[in-house]
Amino acid sequence: MRKFYTAEAVTEGYPDKVCDQIADAILDVCLKNDADSKVACEVLATKGIVIVAGEITSTYEPDVFGVIQKVLSEVGYSSEGVAMDTFVHQQSPDIANLQQCKRKPEVNPLALLPYKSFHLNYSQLCRESG
Repeated sequence: MRKFYTAEAVTEGYPDKVCDQIADAILDVCLKNDADSKVACEVLATKGIVIVAGEITSTYEPDVFGVIQKVLSEVGYSSEGVAMDTFVHQQSPDIANLQQCKRKPEVNPLALLPYKSFHLNYSQLCRESG
């Protein structure tokens, strides 16, 4: 049986990527202020609306709306007129007590590595050219 491998790569500003960046930024700000934070949140974005939902256990309470606005600005979108809502609560004790696994430095398929480098360079050029 033949096997086919596929890979997808998207540039900065792609909605799914923006959602991932918002979720990552929420995690980063929580860990920066409380190294023991446990964050499991998802982000949904569609035309004119961003929703963050999930669980955060931390001594720090992130400004989720501020994080959304910052990420949107960083990728070239205005947050003006964008409706934002959150559905975030503390993690259940069962989840909060699980140990987090350590991420490997590179977990992307080999086929994506050249595109990842290209997209990073492309994004940098776009920011520099205004």
